Amino acid sequence: MLDIKYIQENPEKVQEAALAKGITVSIGELLDAEKEYREVFTQVQSLRAERNAAAKSRDIEKGKEIKGKLEELEPRLAELEEKVQTLLWNIPNPSKDDVKVGKDDSENEIIRKFGEPTTFSFKPRDHVELGQMLDIIDIERATKISGSRFYYLKNEGVLLEQALLRYALDTLLPQGFIPILPPVLITEDTMKRLGYMENGGDEDMFRIEKDKLILVATAEQSIAPIHKDETLDEDELPKRYVGYSPSFRREAGSYGKDTRGILRVHQFNKVEMVSFVKKGEDDKEHEFLLGIEEKFFQELGIPYQVSKMCTGDLGFPAARKYDIEAWIPTQEKYREVTSVSTVTDFQSRRLNTKYKTKDGTEYVQILNGTAFSIGRPIIAILENFQQEDGTVIIPEVLRQYTGFDKISPKK
Repeated sequence: MLDIKYIQENPEKVQEAALAKGITVSIGELLDAEKEYREVFTQVQSLRAERNAAAKSRDIEKGKEIKGKLEELEPRLAELEEKVQTLLWNIPNPSKDDVKVGKDDSENEIIRKFGEPTTFSFKPRDHVELGQMLDIIDIERATKISGSRFYYLKNEGVLLEQALLRYALDTLLPQGFIPILPPVLITEDTMKRLGYMENGGDEDMFRIEKDKLILVATAEQSIAPIHKDETLDEDELPKRYVGYSPSFRREAGSYGKDTRGILRVHQFNKVEMVSFVKKGEDDKEHEFLLGIEEKFFQELGIPYQVSKMCTGDLGFPAARKYDIEAWIPTQEKYREVTSVSTVTDFQSRRLNTKYKTKDGTEYVQILNGTAFSIGRPIIAILENFQQEDGTVIIPEVLRQYTGFDKISPKK
């Protein structure tokens, strides 16, 4: 949510920023409604003061007259308040000034690369074939039980996932990250406050209508609101969490895309970083989190590129976002494995999360970034470190956690 004063002072800028994200909003309608709201609010407050004075003086006739006026104005005030709130919440977070204006992911910027694309002297197998040979991924049986876009992870595959989790935690905890296992169900109100339900975002969510609950698509969605309606001490910041949880996505709009394998599925486990920082410190924190993500894939030895999202690919709450895209040999292209975003104070205003300063209070700035979206680094490991006989070599940095240095085909 944006500050209404900022919108009043920069109506054209806010309108253009929304259009740059492909979202049409009516700033004029918002400002008109907000002006009328303030006028009616002033009238109601004045009448309430008069009503109190009449009650003290026991002026019954005056009290009845004021009551009649309030019965007309108070419903209108509530109506205007709801309208202003709805219009305000439908305005996306403007992008940072350094973000390129573009229509979609085809206009994203590649800002750097690490390593050379992996090549082989033999025809490489994709992760589905390797998963079957190694008996660590079973899509066929999961489909019988749960339908398409689900899978079983088995045997050494389970240990590989846990190795990635432990590797992430052992890297992040010494840097002050607080480990947390968050709820995977959150209320609709909470999700709305995060800014993920606007502009069709709710279409990709698994919702439990009876209980008005939503399954999270990432641990960040239940960690970012953890300090809702709280005021933190300034010396607590930056406050960083690392969460691990299942994630659930309908993959709306992805019909026919990545139907083979485990790249795009309905359920997966994810290690997520969330930071709360002081005003003006989110740019520095953004680079810090991106650096951690790059460190992970550099130490794994997986070739990747860093992509900076243009405005049309940012999403509703993000002000700037980077993706790390790992090289997938059988697809002969880079695919997204992590993302990291700053949402500035957009979510904290909706969540009412602040911190104390010597001059009063400020809204915190919130960032989120993927440590590992577990299935995707497993794909990258299988495909980049495969051998001609189907054996997959485990990256050295993970071996202390797996207890083995390779996975061999089952006979």
